Amino acid sequence: MGDEVQTLAYGSWSSPIGAALAAAHDGDPEYVGFVGDEAWWTEPRPAEGGRRTLMRRCADGTGESVLPAPWNVRSRVIEYGGQPWAGAIVDGEPLVVFVHFADQRLYRYRPGGEPVPLTPVSPVGGGLRWVDPQMRLERGEVWCVLEEFTGDAPDDVRRVPAAVPLDGSAAEDRDGVRELSDDRHRFVTGPRLSPDGRQAAWLAWDHPRMPWDGTELLVAEVGADGTFRAARTVAGGPEESLAQVEWSADGRLLYASDRTGWWNLYRDGEPPSPFGREDPHLASLAPREEEFGGPLWKLGYRWFAPLDSGLIAVVHGCGATTLGVLDPETGELVDAAGPWTEFAPSLAVHGGRVLAVGASPRSAYEVVELDTLPQARTGPPEGAPVGRARVIGAPHHDAVDPAYYPEPQIRTFTGPAGREIRAHIYPPHHPGCAAPGEELPPYVVWAHGGPTGRAPLVLDLAIAYFTSRGIGVAEVNYGGSAGYGREYRNLLREQWGVVDVEDCAAVATALADEGTADRDRLAIRGGSAGGWTAAASLVTTDVYACGTILYPVLDLAGWGSGETHDFESRYLETLIGPYTEVPGRYAQRSPSEHADRITAPFLLLQGLDDVICPPAQCERFLARMAGRGVPHAYLTFEGEGHGFRRAETTVRVLESELSLYAQVFGLNPPAVPALELVE
Repeated sequence: MGDEVQTLAYGSWSSPIGAALAAAHDGDPEYVGFVGDEAWWTEPRPAEGGRRTLMRRCADGTGESVLPAPWNVRSRVIEYGGQPWAGAIVDGEPLVVFVHFADQRLYRYRPGGEPVPLTPVSPVGGGLRWVDPQMRLERGEVWCVLEEFTGDAPDDVRRVPAAVPLDGSAAEDRDGVRELSDDRHRFVTGPRLSPDGRQAAWLAWDHPRMPWDGTELLVAEVGADGTFRAARTVAGGPEESLAQVEWSADGRLLYASDRTGWWNLYRDGEPPSPFGREDPHLASLAPREEEFGGPLWKLGYRWFAPLDSGLIAVVHGCGATTLGVLDPETGELVDAAGPWTEFAPSLAVHGGRVLAVGASPRSAYEVVELDTLPQARTGPPEGAPVGRARVIGAPHHDAVDPAYYPEPQIRTFTGPAGREIRAHIYPPHHPGCAAPGEELPPYVVWAHGGPTGRAPLVLDLAIAYFTSRGIGVAEVNYGGSAGYGREYRNLLREQWGVVDVEDCAAVATALADEGTADRDRLAIRGGSAGGWTAAASLVTTDVYACGTILYPVLDLAGWGSGETHDFESRYLETLIGPYTEVPGRYAQRSPSEHADRITAPFLLLQGLDDVICPPAQCERFLARMAGRGVPHAYLTFEGEGHGFRRAETTVRVLESELSLYAQVFGLNPPAVPALELVE
């Protein structure tokens, strides 16, 4: 292309970042691990029905898919899943176990062969599900979390640490699965075995708490038969969240706790430290107003991993996260060099090697490796990087000229009561187009899911799809978001539908007030909990000209009384309040109860297989909108659950969303199928 810049109205710019391109790059690598010396991980395949495959790094440095379609390596435990595979070298060859999404059975697999089932199918309720497997070759077993449905209701379920024989003897025999502990707790993580094999440690919590509210660290003796005995609580409680537990190489417990208001690292039985804390159980290994943990939405997340050298690989930060190496003896923390500005809670270590998943505003998530051995030998000067990490899997490739990528800004806005609101602002950006000088751009506020979550500052071609056409995007990490300490997370306690709505509106209004955005062309968009925020915003404010609502919560009373899954079934007691005490608040906050207040056009998108936010909520909401003359569209997708994964779905979503904005804002995007709005 030439250097000439065209003057065209916002929203009419032609972009090489099409919906199909964004869909092809949807999803990230996850769940890194080592099988012997090899790096393995899972990777999305949007064009193959949205399945996730298992990848390995070959000797020549290329990535190879281990399992062909239709094998889908993904767990449904607590519906959000978690670590779905584990592997080891046996007789010189890789042996892996994995969870297949379609039947949730655990399978054994050797490359070149066929997967062999290890667990049975149960016809009861949601069946038998498995997550966070760990090889126990000395016992001929794999240890996991078992989720077992005992009836057809979402809460007819129990979860326990369990051992599955690797020889396949339990493939048709539920009695062949050995439960390692009782089911006294509603939720558990996978057990971690001490180096001497004598103790096991895991996390547990119970309704109505979510894991970021309060968890307990349990330790038990491992008997000769492999079962856990005399389990005792050694840390945690109702108001202390422990995000992860591991054993160090010398047999000491390491865990991430937010007892100071931030998820910091602790070592059980730590003697008084040089940081001035006299209580040994309060001796953080690196006391900082940063997070070394996060919300445990998926079982098997790892924010830290102890190395054989005694050092600890960590993902840490306030808001944005980085990869570092901590010396627990001195508290010295040094970060890896490299271009990544955000790391996912996925770590694995082998010898002195660290696997991680990193991204930046110019690159999508990719698998990176850091070699810590130089530091282990010599020890770097304070503040020096531990070495440059390198990409070894799922490498980012620029599918288009990166000049079309957005150029985000990290901003802090002031909200009600003077509270700070974190946001990422993505102005319209195109190397060959500019709008007339007097025109202000339309903006879409993106509300993230969770709501105990966070929008990371990374390259997202779905955002670039809009910004490269002349539509700005504002990602708001509203009060209640993770990554900024417990006090910020707790801003949403009993305030869901208030603080999130206020913060999104405050950012949108501030952008208009400062002349960044067109006040008459503001929209809001969100999925899941963000869909709730989008719908609630249309009900309670007049800030937005339209909205896009994806797989949302719309009816609090229904969602909290059996319409959702067990994991989040009591979440509203924190976000709204106990229903028995504040039933009126549930009705007051629910968009479905106040559909008559919506006057702005909207697009509603829903997966028909969603058990977290089921279609029934959307249907009731639309029934109350009937005959009110508000232009809207309702699109449903067969085979999609909570969060869309198929390429063809993503294409339809992006094009429909752009058409909505075009019709409401008066834009003229080229070659976009028209979305039919009905009243």
